[in-house]
Amino acid sequence: MTERTTPAASGGSLWFEAWLRFRRNRLAMIGLVMVITVILVAVLATWISPYDPLKQLIWTEGKAVRLASPSAKHWFGTDLYGRDILSRIIFGARISLQIGIFATLVSLVIGIPLGALAGYVGKWVDDLISWLVNVVFAFPFLLFVLAVVAVFKDPSLVVVYIAIGMVNWVSIARVVRAQFISLREREFVEAARALGMPSWRIIFVHILPNALAPVIVQATLGMGSIIMIEAGLAFLGFGAQPPTPSWGLMISEGQKYLGQGQWWWAIFPGLAIMYTVLAFNFLGDGLRDALDVRLKR
Repeated sequence: MTERTTPAASGGSLWFEAWLRFRRNRLAMIGLVMVITVILVAVLATWISPYDPLKQLIWTEGKAVRLASPSAKHWFGTDLYGRDILSRIIFGARISLQIGIFATLVSLVIGIPLGALAGYVGKWVDDLISWLVNVVFAFPFLLFVLAVVAVFKDPSLVVVYIAIGMVNWVSIARVVRAQFISLREREFVEAARALGMPSWRIIFVHILPNALAPVIVQATLGMGSIIMIEAGLAFLGFGAQPPTPSWGLMISEGQKYLGQGQWWWAIFPGLAIMYTVLAFNFLGDGLRDALDVRLKR
């Protein structure tokens, strides 16, 4: 007599096979290396930064260093206040990753339970949650975040985390709902119901582990979007406030000097944003291809 296992029981082998598929994807591995690089830069910022990102260097060795062009002493140049651009970009990685991670956690905390309830219970609960999702989707994403942040006169980074997470949860909820609708009638769920297990245990122990793969993909792809939104908020003055080394804030401060030849103040932070967003997009696409069993050869 052969032993029957649920999808969750064979999760170890499925995750190992997914890793093998992920490792064969060159763009995915490149994205993984790029993401690890950004994380290391953020973690080691204190030790690898050549200057204090907040220190204003007006004169050095008898020479003015305000808006100094890239050189051997300041690889990415300096800003109007003599602050080293490279050092501020290195510390700015911390702000971007913090907002990306914590805003994603907020969206997961809101989106997973609501999506699970909508997909598992169905009926009027599904209708109510789906209506709420559609209402949030009806508003432009950035404008909705701006409305939440604008309520506070001096929004802190925590407010930005929560504001972005309060908007970003809808995509997570939709993915979780779709997975629960497809899994709630499976044999292992029917067996759990027949054994008299409570609904909360069926949802979080039996169904949710089997629905995590697309959630992980959605969260990873969403990280790049969240970093872009944070940069847009900072550019508009609703994110990190001066003198915090934020990439979006640096672009906002330096964009007026682009026409005067001081291009480095805005260009290098923009390249940092592009690098980070591209890294998470490569990683998310690779995870999607690796975790989608329909793509298994």
